[in-house]
Amino acid sequence: MRIYTRTGDEGKTSVIGARVSKDDARVEAYGTIDELNATVGQAAAILGRDNDGLWDDMLAQLTAIQHELFDCGSDLSYATPIPEKMKVTDEMALQLEQWIDLYEDRTPPIARFILPGGSEHAAALHVCRTVCRRAERRIVAMAALQPCPQPVIKYVNRLSDYFFAAARAANAMLGMQDVEYERGAQVFRRRS
Repeated sequence: MRIYTRTGDEGKTSVIGARVSKDDARVEAYGTIDELNATVGQAAAILGRDNDGLWDDMLAQLTAIQHELFDCGSDLSYATPIPEKMKVTDEMALQLEQWIDLYEDRTPPIARFILPGGSEHAAALHVCRTVCRRAERRIVAMAALQPCPQPVIKYVNRLSDYFFAAARAANAMLGMQDVEYERGAQVFRRRS
């Protein structure tokens, strides 16, 4: 099987139900989801490099997220979404919330924005977070012009929160303290 088809040589590509320009808002949205999936794979490779069991839960979550990102891309690839064929559900966002809560319970409270980084593990997860935010912006821009399944927007919004919480948890697991942005105002309320 050859992976090249030559059908895109004129700057067009196929989505389910239409042929569009490769810079179409829908293609941009699911293309950024694909980019995000690659960064998640890179983060998983970093976490798994010297895994002594410490990262097992997070690695399992990242693998599940990669599958769900393919679901997001699939749902976004329909020119006109067909409800019974959509794969992303509200329950997927609820699962992310459970993981976020778990990680927040394991990290010290913060009052200000934090610098993305600390450990290599956390830095990789922060890259996932920023690419996820870009994917969300692309999806919202597409949704202003074309039909978009709402659960995808909700999922991607929650996913960026997951990456933030996971990055903080990674630093905590390695005994590294997050560095607060020193000139920032207090934007987070302390957990009770």
